[in-house]
Amino acid sequence: MAETEQPQIYLITPPEIELSQFPDLLASVLDSTDIACVRLALSTRDEDRISRAADVVRETCHARDVAIVIAEHLVLAERLGLDGVHLTDGSHLMRKTRKDLGDDAIIGAFCAASRHDGMTACEMGADYVSFGPVGPTPLGDGTMAEHDLFKWWSEVIEVPVVAEGALDVDIIRKLSPVTDFFGIGNEIWDDENPSAKLTELRAAF
Repeated sequence: MAETEQPQIYLITPPEIELSQFPDLLASVLDSTDIACVRLALSTRDEDRISRAADVVRETCHARDVAIVIAEHLVLAERLGLDGVHLTDGSHLMRKTRKDLGDDAIIGAFCAASRHDGMTACEMGADYVSFGPVGPTPLGDGTMAEHDLFKWWSEVIEVPVVAEGALDVDIIRKLSPVTDFFGIGNEIWDDENPSAKLTELRAAF
């Protein structure tokens, strides 16, 4: 990515959403700035709840020409008319997913901080790779995706890269020259005014 290009926003939904309120909240965020893609990333495994959430989020996104992918649920991605799937376990299932969904689907892979997993995912057909967390968090084993990983990736690999997990203004400012997308989720949803918080983070791009 040329250093003159700003990264884009890859919006990640909260793990729990209230269907009576979230579509309006999502619409206000999508209308506040350019969003490249939305990931539906719910914690529930209930197919009915996921499907109902996907329907309203898809409608909100597609009305604004914003792509929507779903975390993990390969079969639901196709059935619900979504644009693709985000695999949360690196390159595992990448080849099968590409075969099942076809060339037009958006397929991404979360690869934690593993350069090897990222490269393998690309070889198997990933449209993007995400690394994270990029900041300290009590979740996981404490491993972080460091600046050097993104710098190397931006210099060597053509497949777009997403930085996600525990973002703040300082980390965004530091990673902006070496990443294509910022995966922003709870960083804004935990704020009382998500649109304003996103504007604040975007100012650091």
